[in-house]
Amino acid sequence: MPFADVAALAAPAHTVVAPVAATPWKTVTVRPGDTIWHLAIANHTTVHAIAQKNRLALGGSLIHPGQKLLVPGRDASAAPARSGAAASSARAATPARQSARDVVHVVRTGDTMSDIAKKYSVSLTKLLAANKLRSSAVIFVGQKVVVPGAGSTAAAATSAPKPTPAPPSGYSVSAQTAKAVAASKAKLAAAKVPSRTETAAIIRATAARHGVDPKLALAIAWLESGWHQRSVSYTNAVGVMQIMPVSQTWASELAGRSLDRFDTRQNITSGVLIIRSLQASADSREQAIAGYYQGLYSVRTKGLYEDTKRYVASVLAIYDRL
Repeated sequence: MPFADVAALAAPAHTVVAPVAATPWKTVTVRPGDTIWHLAIANHTTVHAIAQKNRLALGGSLIHPGQKLLVPGRDASAAPARSGAAASSARAATPARQSARDVVHVVRTGDTMSDIAKKYSVSLTKLLAANKLRSSAVIFVGQKVVVPGAGSTAAAATSAPKPTPAPPSGYSVSAQTAKAVAASKAKLAAAKVPSRTETAAIIRATAARHGVDPKLALAIAWLESGWHQRSVSYTNAVGVMQIMPVSQTWASELAGRSLDRFDTRQNITSGVLIIRSLQASADSREQAIAGYYQGLYSVRTKGLYEDTKRYVASVLAIYDRL
């Protein structure tokens, strides 16, 4: 995600970085829009590993176009195995559709197999069988679930997310992250937050003030959190726009002042400034939306992952309904 000579980290809630890749390391040149977070995702490593290897100040929160960085040399041409997008990173394979009437539903925050079955009016037993899942199976954000006989297209889900979904299967959250998530939830639980209607009004006003299409900001915010400031992901992305700590650092640079992601208005300002910055560097509105989810660096170098395509389509579908 870009801004002049600053490319800081902005990662949506649905993101978990895969385990650190093995050496050897290779040299890459930072391009406008690149961030340490998305370099880590694209190369199957962590922000800490890249920052430590390159001895970057501030944990690598500030890098600039033209800078040379060492990253793991492991081939990252394929989408990382998913168990969790903002690692946009780990991506699960899409189950095969059995017929033209089947729908592939992309799991969102708060979804359960029962919820999906109810949404598409199919039996839970049939849904589990179509996906070869047991009733006790855990599903995760970004996973593709085949819904048998549900029609040719699926409408974008707009239900309010449940806070802090369980981490994807195969990935573990560090004790430090879990502690940070718990602290974020407690802090937000004790804070006074605006209603959903008030939040929508703040998003519109903030977007208009910063030259961003209010409907686009509203659509992205809805898909990220359902316009809930108390939403917290298991990667510690918080609030309406699902702002990570490093995203807050970058947004503060964009704003020219310190922004607090726990404050609803400042959280929204952070997300809007990130959207504006993405649009300034992206080739299209669709690419900017994809960059908010997958990261602009990853989009440019790897193309859109299948779940990123669905994310963009969902944002645009919500946009059209606003």
